[in-house]
Amino acid sequence: MNSNILEIENLHVHFPIHIGTVRAVENVTLDLSQGEVMGLVGESGCGKSTLGFSILKLLRPPGIIAEGQIRYHGHNIVEMSERELLGIRGKRIAMIFQDPLTSLNPLFRIGDQFVETIQAHESGVSKKDALERAGYMLKRLGIAPDRLHEYPHQMSGGMRQRIMIGIALVLNPDLLIADEPTTSLDVIVEAQFLDLLNELRQQFNLTILLISHNIGIVAQMADRVTVMYGGRLAETGSVEAVFADPKHPYTQGLLTSIPNIKLDQTQLHTMPGAPPDLVDPPSGCVFHPRCPRVMDKCRREIPLSFNDKGHLAACWLYG
Repeated sequence: MNSNILEIENLHVHFPIHIGTVRAVENVTLDLSQGEVMGLVGESGCGKSTLGFSILKLLRPPGIIAEGQIRYHGHNIVEMSERELLGIRGKRIAMIFQDPLTSLNPLFRIGDQFVETIQAHESGVSKKDALERAGYMLKRLGIAPDRLHEYPHQMSGGMRQRIMIGIALVLNPDLLIADEPTTSLDVIVEAQFLDLLNELRQQFNLTILLISHNIGIVAQMADRVTVMYGGRLAETGSVEAVFADPKHPYTQGLLTSIPNIKLDQTQLHTMPGAPPDLVDPPSGCVFHPRCPRVMDKCRREIPLSFNDKGHLAACWLYG
């Protein structure tokens, strides 16, 4: 029996604009099994957040899913109506957004926003019971329950981020898309949040897609990691395989760019160049203008994925 909770197949996400079409996600195929944590890493502008938004069809205009399938428990989300999606968003698949200030409604108290979320999916729950659940969730996130009566502007950025995390988790979803969930958190609260995620994962068999620039968090939390570049998948595999023996030159560059206090470094390693213009991406391998191991074939042809026991790398150096 197929244990995959999510299957993405040949996904293309485009943004038609006046100067052309932004090809934000191109030919992405990946899957998540029940209870798995998948880390999604890469530089800004490589398509990570767009991929996350696509799963819930939350793309902002003019974004469209141009091609491909997104199957949740075998049901194709791409073909679902807005009415059908209402039963999935929040309840079955939850998302933690990057910017809590724009995600929380400034006109409503924190408690009201919890209540609205709970009652939208569980109509028989009273406001009192919903507030009790919200207070319990805040307490687990290190916030006093009496702050449910406050407004978002009365809280710090870190507190607002924890509120967003609480709203995402209060319905006990089975798939959580976490888009840079620890950006606004200090190291202590970040550790508490990661402990909570691990606890919920074990208790409820929670599946997590963790989108992050913080490779250390991915190494700590994830079972597998996927590296994106230029809207495409560069490499994917187990955390142990990818971090111990990265195949793609882009993955190698990312890992060597991480500061290491154990080494006597007088200068940080950086990759030359910048991510490509997705309106007019390079021919062949999208990474070839920055690749230190580029070959003529890389400039002409889009690489196939080399597969070594589940460790995939889209690079002509292999296979």
